[in-house]
Amino acid sequence: MPRLLYSALFLFPFSLIGQSFSSAKKEVKLMGSHFEITAVATNDTIAWKAVEAGIGEIQRIENLISSWDKESQTSQINRNAGVKAVIVDKELFDLIYRSKKISKLTDGAFDISFASMDRIWSFDGQEQMLPNSDLVAQASAKINWQNIILDKERRSVFLIKKGMKIGFGAIGKGYAANKAKALMSTIKDVKGGLVNASGDLIAWGFNNKSSNWSIQIADPKDQSKSIGWLSLNDMSIVTSGDYERFFTTNGVRYAHIIDPKTGYPTTGIKSVSIICPDAELADALATSVFVLGATEGLQLINGLNQIECIIITDNDRLITSNNLQLNYYE
Repeated sequence: MPRLLYSALFLFPFSLIGQSFSSAKKEVKLMGSHFEITAVATNDTIAWKAVEAGIGEIQRIENLISSWDKESQTSQINRNAGVKAVIVDKELFDLIYRSKKISKLTDGAFDISFASMDRIWSFDGQEQMLPNSDLVAQASAKINWQNIILDKERRSVFLIKKGMKIGFGAIGKGYAANKAKALMSTIKDVKGGLVNASGDLIAWGFNNKSSNWSIQIADPKDQSKSIGWLSLNDMSIVTSGDYERFFTTNGVRYAHIIDPKTGYPTTGIKSVSIICPDAELADALATSVFVLGATEGLQLINGLNQIECIIITDNDRLITSNNLQLNYYE
């Protein structure tokens, strides 16, 4: 996944607005991704308490929504596709409900039932042949967010077609980042923090320089460099990119993001960054813009309040939404 570089690394106590604060940061692998959790607090003990609380919350979310864990409720839903409805926890039900709302908003560009394609494509960065078109058609026929039936009274989820699957790869890390931030913020004397879930980032409160965080946008051509930076507070920025997960066929580069309407991977975009107050929504919209393409994706974002985006195309053209204030390096 692409990296979001941030300047405040918090390796030592610092002074802010006349007060002395401490911080803690831990890097862990969760949900199959690299997470960095940072907390700023009045002392080291509280800072580390907040970090560990954030990690515990992400682990809890992973256990709930993982499609790899055979015992998870998500796996139960998938096993019973075309057979029966599955009663789930309110938290999972609500996440699926919100996912369907985003599907409607994006005209199906975002769709958690894309998971039926999980064994069709291999994004190993290598040159390869496209799979048999009939195989792609058979799998993509199972994708349709409208075939995810929710019963609010029973709190049940039913996938109409056998072989249907849901997965939260395009929204789960953003949701986990939201929940970790929400829990960490409730701890007394925590003054700020940052959760970075392999490019799904949410920052709030104080850092070591000001009340805002300086978030650098990585250059798709060289992730050790940045193309510009944003000043954020109580805001999320989510970046999806094809830097590591892609393949090429006859010179065409295919990203790891699947177009739900065709079953084929997207082309034409290298990177999408979404900036908005909610990491879950930003996560889903980043995928949606990849699927819609630069023109339609930009139209979608420009029509939404408090949401901005940065798009980098395959030919390295940088496009931003109408009201984005991106700071460029000279």
